[in-house]
Amino acid sequence: MKTTTRLIAATLFLTCVFAVPASAWSDTGHMAVAFIAYQNLNRATRNRVDFLITLNPRFSLWRNLIPRGTSPSATRRMLFMIAATWADQIKGDGVHVADGPDGGNTPPNDGTADNNTGYSDRAMHKYWHFVDLPFSTDGTPLENPPVPNALTQIAVFRSVLVSNSPDALKSYDLVWLLHVVGDVHQPLHCAARFSNSSPHGDEGGNLVTVCAPRCGRLHAFWDGLLGTSSDPSVAIQVGQSLAAANAAQAANLNVSDWIQDGLRVARRDVYRFPVGPGAGPFTLNQQYRSAARRLAGERVALAGARLARILNNELR
Repeated sequence: MKTTTRLIAATLFLTCVFAVPASAWSDTGHMAVAFIAYQNLNRATRNRVDFLITLNPRFSLWRNLIPRGTSPSATRRMLFMIAATWADQIKGDGVHVADGPDGGNTPPNDGTADNNTGYSDRAMHKYWHFVDLPFSTDGTPLENPPVPNALTQIAVFRSVLVSNSPDALKSYDLVWLLHVVGDVHQPLHCAARFSNSSPHGDEGGNLVTVCAPRCGRLHAFWDGLLGTSSDPSVAIQVGQSLAAANAAQAANLNVSDWIQDGLRVARRDVYRFPVGPGAGPFTLNQQYRSAARRLAGERVALAGARLARILNNELR
C-alpha cells in the first residue's frame, strides 16, 4: 500500500513539475542529453556533479521521484537527468517570475537580465534559453538578437564552473548549463525567420503553424520529436537508442560554432518543403517527419557528447 501511494504521489508531482511551456527539447530530450553526458563523465567529474546537484532547492523532491529499489549509481544518474529540466521547472513553480517583456522572453532593461547570483535569484531568465540568429529569404530587414542570450550565458556558466566560485553558485550554473547546452542543439533555438508575415521574426518557429497531423507550432513539433514523457526511464531508452555523435564534431567546444551550425541546420532542414513562406498552416508529410526525427536524435547525441567534454575538462 505504501509503495502504491508513493508511486501515485510521484506521478502527481511529475505532472505538476513538468506541465509548463516547453523550451527546446521536451523533458525526454533534455534528459536524454543528460543521460548521454553522464555516461561519458569520468569518475571524478561524476562525483563532483552528484554533489553539486544536492545543493539545488528541489533536490529532495527529485530524490522522492526515484523508484524504490533503484541502485545508488542509477539513482545518481537519474537525478542528474532530472536536474537538466530544472530551468523549465521554474517556469511553473509559483516562485520564479517572468522578468521581462513578451512574457519574459525578452530581457528586461533594468540591469538584472545577466544576473548570475544563484538560487536566490527568482527570475526565470527565459531569454537565456535561446539566441535566435536572424535570416530572411524575401529581403525583410533583420534585427540582431538581444543580449544576454544562450550564447553569452553558456560562456558565463563555463567561466564559473572552471573557477574557484562557491559551490552554491556552481550548482546553479551547472543545472543551467545542463539545460542550455541541450537548448542550443535544437535548431529553432538558434534561428528566427524574418519575412513579410513576420517582420520582427517568427520567434524560432513559434509563429509558424504546422499540422502533423494535429496542428500546432513548428517550434513545438521540433521540441517533441523524441517524445514528451517526463519519465527518466523513457529518456534512458531514447539515449541508448541513439548512435554516438561524430567524434570531430563532439570535440568542438566553440559555442559560436554550435549556434552558427544550428542556424544552418534550421535553414536547410527545418524551413524546407513542405514548410513554405509565411505562417502556414503547412501539412508535414511523412518524409519531413522521419527526417526530422533522425536529425533530432543526432542533435541530442551531439549535445550530450559536448556537454560531457565541457564538464570533464572544465568543472572544478
